[in-house]
Amino acid sequence: MTLPRSRFTPLMLITALCLFPAVTQAAESGPPDWLPALDTVWLAVAAALVFFMQAGFALLESGMSRAKNAVNVVMKNYVDVCLGSLAFWLVGYGLMFGFNPTGWFGQSHFALIGAENGDYMALLFQTMFAATAVTIASGAMAERTRYQAYLLGAVLITAIIYPVYGSWAWGGAHGGEGWLASLGFIDFAGSTVVHSIGGWVALAGVLVLGPRLGRFGPNGERRPIHGHNLTQVALGGFILWVGWFGFNGGSTGGADVSIGLINLNTHLSAAAGAAGALILLAILRQPVLLTTTVNASIGGLVGITAGAATMDPHFAVVTGLVSGMIVVAGTRLLESLGLDDVVGAVSAHGLAGAWGTLAAGLFLAGDLFNPMQVAVQLIGILAGFLWAFPMALLMYFLIDRTVGLRASTVDEQRGLDFSEHYEIGYPEFQADVLHKGKG
Repeated sequence: MTLPRSRFTPLMLITALCLFPAVTQAAESGPPDWLPALDTVWLAVAAALVFFMQAGFALLESGMSRAKNAVNVVMKNYVDVCLGSLAFWLVGYGLMFGFNPTGWFGQSHFALIGAENGDYMALLFQTMFAATAVTIASGAMAERTRYQAYLLGAVLITAIIYPVYGSWAWGGAHGGEGWLASLGFIDFAGSTVVHSIGGWVALAGVLVLGPRLGRFGPNGERRPIHGHNLTQVALGGFILWVGWFGFNGGSTGGADVSIGLINLNTHLSAAAGAAGALILLAILRQPVLLTTTVNASIGGLVGITAGAATMDPHFAVVTGLVSGMIVVAGTRLLESLGLDDVVGAVSAHGLAGAWGTLAAGLFLAGDLFNPMQVAVQLIGILAGFLWAFPMALLMYFLIDRTVGLRASTVDEQRGLDFSEHYEIGYPEFQADVLHKGKG
């Protein structure tokens, strides 16, 4: 059956003329009433995507660990989100976004209640960022960290270390302005605020803990300790990639047409990160490992996070390529120094985040290679390291001296799943562990 073609009838003309004044009046009076609701819907979706990244971290970090520690790694990811969210609501959000007259930290909006709906949405979205920052250290410190000690550190990170630096770069949502923001510091979604801060905390934790048993020989030779499930690592990488579209796209603060460029840059940089690793590994004549490739794409995601909204796509590709190479080189540098980062978090988040923050200044659209902007970016990068690393080093040192940070040798050999949680991840293959008793 063929439908008749529509015609512009006199009735349609009369209807259009009647509606025109109402449409014109709405346009002149400002944004329609449904726009704030649309912004809220987009932020809610973006917050859910960022929260979904926790599943990616859990899969990637547990997959890169041995089977005897799989439950322990997932439990750390699961519960640090729970306790960290409460700590951020009670203290962290106020320090980061509260009234900031000094430029150093917020002084209001602690334990937020009785606020506007928009404030609650902002709190939820930023809580997901705080959860991302704190979970970065989990993988680096895997397989030898006592569970309760790790969680104590997670609470302090989300309550103090992360939000104080965040207030310098992003603070003043409720009045005032952070001192880095006042300089013109660019970090759109947190290459430094979230990822480098998490990476420097991870570096401090690795230094205080020391390497896993058997990771390095008596003469410093490297002894690889392979993860138990590389398929899980790849799935975790894909989930993180998906979540990053909310991480960067949601940082617009609402439904905005710029999300197209932001998420395109995000995707291109992640793809280029993997390509950068492949190129460098080919030059070095090194094997192309799945773990390295996944980490390199994550490095590309981290690198573009600062400049996703302010650089053109071809520079997003350059940012990703360099990020991937930095992940490869950084991982080898840490190993040469005798530092045992189980999942490569320091390279993928700390070093790639620092590069991405610098790239946001170098490749700023319309103002390329401005030395003043680059100088501001370097100040922000240095400030992040000088705040987060010493504070985390002191925190983990005090935790180690009081409650104890590192698991005992016996527990590390047996596996933290059973010693810390009284259960194992693969009972069909680890049945003998259940009959050894607990020391």
